[in-house]
Amino acid sequence: MLESRKLILRGSLRKGQLRQPHSKASHFEFMVLRGTIEAMTRWPHAPVHELHEPGAYMVTGSTYQKIHHFRSPARLEFLQKSLLTLAEEYGWQMQAWAVFSNHYHFVAMSPGDASSLQTMIKTLHSKTAREINLLDAAKGRQVWFDYWDTHLTFQKSYLARLKYVHTNAVHHELVREASLYPWCSANWFGERASAAFFETVMSFKTDQLTVRDEFDPEQAVSPG
Repeated sequence: MLESRKLILRGSLRKGQLRQPHSKASHFEFMVLRGTIEAMTRWPHAPVHELHEPGAYMVTGSTYQKIHHFRSPARLEFLQKSLLTLAEEYGWQMQAWAVFSNHYHFVAMSPGDASSLQTMIKTLHSKTAREINLLDAAKGRQVWFDYWDTHLTFQKSYLARLKYVHTNAVHHELVREASLYPWCSANWFGERASAAFFETVMSFKTDQLTVRDEFDPEQAVSPG
């Protein structure tokens, strides 16, 4: 495997692993979310190289007023696992994803009926909002604002946005290398993609893409 594709885990989480908390406050959050996380599904199998009908979509979701509701490692892990589980349940094949303290992006292949996206996102937002509001004792608070989707109909558009999402944590200056960020698909892509496909995707320039990404996510910190 190429040096640039090696799994880098200095201080980061392995897949499915939830960092143990150090304070009483973070321990409570850890225990509340752990049961939900451990019951969830595995990661997607492998990247898809070619577009197919009915197509691929890029989706961006934002918290209300861009508030950093998912700032801790436990909350980010919970959001990531919730997204991957619901995608599998609704038949969406995840190809790239990244979740942050106040937003997320993903690229996925739709099932036969792409209109299921609306229901999937609504379920994701309502489920995660309930859990976060339970932790914060803020019943009924609005956590999510909205989401935006783009139907990717050209191969180059698809490949460029794969790179954009895989490396979005670098774009936001949270890490030096995408594989250092545990709550995205960079490690998964590096492990599962062929060398040729990996190099093809990473060769695309993304600075000219039009992507809704006016966010300033914060580093994950344990509460307490």
